[in-house]
Amino acid sequence: MAHKKGGGSSRNGRDSNAQRLGCKAFGGQVVTAGSILVRQRGTRFRPGLNVGIGSDDTLFAKIDGLVVYSTGRKGRRISIVAE
Repeated sequence: MAHKKGGGSSRNGRDSNAQRLGCKAFGGQVVTAGSILVRQRGTRFRPGLNVGIGSDDTLFAKIDGLVVYSTGRKGRRISIVAE
C-alpha cells in the first residue's frame, strides 16, 4: 500500500484590496463643484470654506475654484477659494 502524506492546507494566501485613500486634489489646483478632494478614514483633514464632508469622511468641493490647504489650531483644513 502506498503511503503519502496528506497535502497540508496553508493558512496564508489572502489579501485585501487597496482602499485608494489620500489626496485627490492638491493646493493651487482648480476643481469643479462636487470634485473629491480627499478620501480618508477619520478626519485627518477637516473641511474649510466651501468644502463638504461625506458620511465616510470624504471631503468634496461645494463650488468651482482653487484648492487651498492650511494648518490651524484644529489641524489641517482644506478650503476652496472662488476664482
